[in-house]
Amino acid sequence: MARDYLKKAMLTAQSDAPEVHDTVKTILAEIEAGGDAKALEYAAKFDRFDGNVLMTQDEIDAAIALVPEKLKADIRFAHNNVRHFAEAQKATMTDVQTEIVPGVIAGQKAIPVDAAGCYVPGGRYSHIASAIMTVTTAKVAGCRHIIACSPPKPEDGVAPAVVYAAHICGADSILAMGGVQGVAAMRYGLFGLPRANILVGPGNQFVAEAKRILYGEVGIDMIAGPTDSLVLADSSADPLVVATDLVSQAEHGYNSPVWLVTDDRALAQRVMALVPELIADLPDLNRENAAAAWRDYAEVIVCSDREEMAACSDEYAPEHLTVQAEDLEWWLDRLTCYGSLFLGEETTVSYGDKATGTNHVLPTSGAASYTGGLSVHKYMKIVTWQRATREGSKPIALATARISRVEGMEGHARAADVRLAKYFPDEEFDLRAEG
Repeated sequence: MARDYLKKAMLTAQSDAPEVHDTVKTILAEIEAGGDAKALEYAAKFDRFDGNVLMTQDEIDAAIALVPEKLKADIRFAHNNVRHFAEAQKATMTDVQTEIVPGVIAGQKAIPVDAAGCYVPGGRYSHIASAIMTVTTAKVAGCRHIIACSPPKPEDGVAPAVVYAAHICGADSILAMGGVQGVAAMRYGLFGLPRANILVGPGNQFVAEAKRILYGEVGIDMIAGPTDSLVLADSSADPLVVATDLVSQAEHGYNSPVWLVTDDRALAQRVMALVPELIADLPDLNRENAAAAWRDYAEVIVCSDREEMAACSDEYAPEHLTVQAEDLEWWLDRLTCYGSLFLGEETTVSYGDKATGTNHVLPTSGAASYTGGLSVHKYMKIVTWQRATREGSKPIALATARISRVEGMEGHARAADVRLAKYFPDEEFDLRAEG
């Protein structure tokens, strides 16, 4: 049967509005040209902070002293989990070499980028977890210098818990600067910092657009839009748990899509009745965000069976995908497009967002159809190398010379010719192009 939309989104999340692009492009260009002074000018305008932008060790220590011991323990717990998983991921990346033909050896090496810039949001919410996720993975990858950058509060600076998290996870520098100016400062090596080779971490539409514009001259984790989440649920699911999970993700922002896909109409209707009640019980700002996201971007879809549910999910390619259904192994084997997968009622996106150990910087807006999220691998360059004996190079040189001449690239062919002539002066070779 055709999918039945009990609730259809009125809007589609967009992160590349022309006015945002133009604004960000102007700011980046002015900061690149004006350096520290221009970055500070924008910081005064947008951050409204007049303290040190590059935190001193004394300032870091003072901020850390403000963090309650229980919160420190929770941050250390999450950091240990993220580090443990990142180390397991890094172990899958090994240097290899193989003999292609006798006498010709080719290999690969995994080399970390030199400097990483980690953006940690600090607007509506101070993202402690983002500091953990981005800095820890860069540290495990082996980046030589890690910059953590977070928007300061006008009077208080960077949130102390964010400072503590960035510090224990391995940040070499902490930059009290937000928005486009913070991204630019990391990229252009302002305030005595090294120029970041990669920029990672979530942020608002201006931060996302800055990364989009800079991509190519610098690496990025991904081009991100508003966070999104999809729940797959069958008749075995608890409607209250499903509704709570949807609301928990809708509170991210007014344009954060959440979707329910099910083969049980009664479950769908019960969840739709529960969500407004749960939203109404949230604190003010959270309630405002969740209400708008549910009203304008949420969808509830009834499918005929679990295969159609899985196909629907793969088409949406959600950032976060939760399965609250029977036969979890079937879903694990069948589903192919998601940023991170949460199997069973016993786990939830919130766990992955904060403390499970997998990363919460994930592809949005359908990008999970072609990429995964932030990991140790994003900071690593896979480079290749090769070595040959003179005898081993002979068949390679012959093939190179002839293919190059067919292509019309005579200079390439002669690079092979000169070696054949030097290494095998008494032999004659047919190096003519045919084709």
